[in-house]
Amino acid sequence: MRVVLVTGGWRGIGRAAVDRLLTGGWRVAFSVVPGVEPVDEVAAMAGERVLPVPLDLREAGGPQAALEAVVARWGGCDALVNNAAVGSATVAAFSDDTAVQDALMLQINAVGTLAMCQAFLRVPGTDGAARKLVNIASVGGGVAAFPGFRLSDGMSKAAVAHLTRQFAAEQIAPGVDVFALCPGATDTAMFRQSTLDRMAPAERAAFIAALPKGRLIEPGEIAEIIAFLCGPHSGVLHGAVIDASMGLGVRPGMITERAH
Repeated sequence: MRVVLVTGGWRGIGRAAVDRLLTGGWRVAFSVVPGVEPVDEVAAMAGERVLPVPLDLREAGGPQAALEAVVARWGGCDALVNNAAVGSATVAAFSDDTAVQDALMLQINAVGTLAMCQAFLRVPGTDGAARKLVNIASVGGGVAAFPGFRLSDGMSKAAVAHLTRQFAAEQIAPGVDVFALCPGATDTAMFRQSTLDRMAPAERAAFIAALPKGRLIEPGEIAEIIAFLCGPHSGVLHGAVIDASMGLGVRPGMITERAH
């Protein structure tokens, strides 16, 4: 039974990935931010195949400590899903200063992902099979540029895409497969807080109607792709930065096209 760590696994895409990987027979560790996630509910999830681990990507030693906790429990870590991140709304909870917010966006989303990748490469797997490193970026920054998209947010996701290609270039020998997954507009609390909740009902409905397929992506749809990337048949995609936006990445002007 293989072992995976999903960072930011309490809600949104991360939670959907935790649930899907558990269904697929994995032993799943997921990270929680101390003082943020509900302690009692997190503790209730712990079990024989589920391990919550504390992780704050603002702390330099956090990534290594999280991986070491997984290794201490199960002897190794076979896959890492780097999902923990902040968005325009969630980063505002840390500070009212936009300069501080921008610095935190880059620290958590980009530098934190780098540190997690480096820590993952330092720990062993459990069974000798190819290990999987899945970085979650975004269609905004990771694939395409969208006017009005927060600069520090887009920069952090572009950094994750570059980091993925760089690590993939350095991990050509068998051992670790590396991917980046770039979701589009996904129905998560983070996306609602940063985008949808700021719109009037009519504006929100028009925005969703202008998306590819006229709908939001469901977290479970992204989780299915994550499960595949963590699985045995994904090696041919080593180094891929995958556009999972239902077409928005190849036609980023679609929303404004329909608005006129």
